[in-house]
Amino acid sequence: MNDKNWLDKDKNLIWHSMFRYGSGKEPLLVKKAEGINIIDEKDNHYVDGLSGLWCVNIGYGREEMARCTYDQMVEMSYTALTNSHLPAVELADKLNKWLDDEYVFYFSNSGSEANETAFKLARQYHHQNDNPGRYKFISRYRAYHGSSFASLAATGQSHRKYKYEPLAPGFLHIPPPDCYRCPFNKEKANCELECVSALEQTIIYENKNTIAGVIMEPVITGGGILVTRDDYFKKVEEICNAHGVLFIVDEVICGFGRMGNRFGYMQYNVSPDIITMAKGITSAYLPLSVTAVKRSIFDKFKEPGDYEHFRHVNTYGGHPAACKVAVKNMEIIEEENLIDNTKKMGNILEKKLQILLNNKNVGDIRCKGLLAGIEMVEDKKTKKPLKEEKVGQIIAECKDKGLIIGKNSDTIAEYNNILTLAPPLIISEKDIDFIVDILRNVISSHFPS
Repeated sequence: MNDKNWLDKDKNLIWHSMFRYGSGKEPLLVKKAEGINIIDEKDNHYVDGLSGLWCVNIGYGREEMARCTYDQMVEMSYTALTNSHLPAVELADKLNKWLDDEYVFYFSNSGSEANETAFKLARQYHHQNDNPGRYKFISRYRAYHGSSFASLAATGQSHRKYKYEPLAPGFLHIPPPDCYRCPFNKEKANCELECVSALEQTIIYENKNTIAGVIMEPVITGGGILVTRDDYFKKVEEICNAHGVLFIVDEVICGFGRMGNRFGYMQYNVSPDIITMAKGITSAYLPLSVTAVKRSIFDKFKEPGDYEHFRHVNTYGGHPAACKVAVKNMEIIEEENLIDNTKKMGNILEKKLQILLNNKNVGDIRCKGLLAGIEMVEDKKTKKPLKEEKVGQIIAECKDKGLIIGKNSDTIAEYNNILTLAPPLIISEKDIDFIVDILRNVISSHFPS
């Protein structure tokens, strides 16, 4: 079948995520991937500057991952975790070593499911801890936490919710730590972390006895790479502890080396009650997610009674092959020192991206590890966001030149103006030079300074 027929079949049969039908655009039809490169059906090569969807941390085409999957599926293809299997136990043990703490793990398939699980067990925990009125969750505007009815309710992006509401009740939002567009009109020099004070105010205004948990990413990723001040999360943790609120950290994107630590929260000296993980746990070789719960919380589910256990089931969560692949993925990250590479390459990426600030339409650059956000504006003085169609043109031209990047799509009105980068952790300085050169050339061709 020729290439045209494949694309015709695609148009007729596949409903693509986030795709705007009627735009005249065609999806990229990928036939092969290796390292940090993907290759389409016409043999065009692209550097993947977004690791798929923020997930292919160790890069594409690793035969050891495929062999690991094959060996496990031949030996034992499936056992539901209503019972147990050795790969799940092995993975749980390795996760606790990476966390350097004592957690118990519930396995699912995606980040949305991991967060959904966290919300359910948090509500039940409070109920069984004689606080049945604690059912509300606080998250931040601009953050993304998933696409199911509860995880989307936690998401602070109105465009993702529009036409799907009403969603699950009990979800509240506070302003994000956006230092470039401070919701409190502060500059960095006189910031008093009003965005954290807003958390405590909300807890008090809503009555702390109704608040079950707070959920936050270490960096707001899909909302535009919003990076907090270093003391932000410690203050959040202190507020949660003071009011009996569970602190949930969403590591779906930030975990498994992405920020230059095993997990992003480790940069901030906090100890979350619940941690959700997905994406980089297998580097997307198979679907898997985890909800990690402190043992003191888990113990409340061991008490006698008809409804004290966690009445939640997931058919494929913790699939034996996925667990085995996750262990192998973590071993590769360790053996190849990819977390150290992330720190080194992240610093280089941040430094080299600064040249873009010479352009009059680049308002801000935010980086943490191998996460980068480039905020495009119409005017640096007013900070008026660049129109979304112009941002789309930059992305399309980068693609034409062999670079795949992303943006904060379908988030909030007028603020889908941030180019995003999250390349695989195996990236080299040569690859970074290619990415920065393409970005500089494309941006300057559209917006000469």
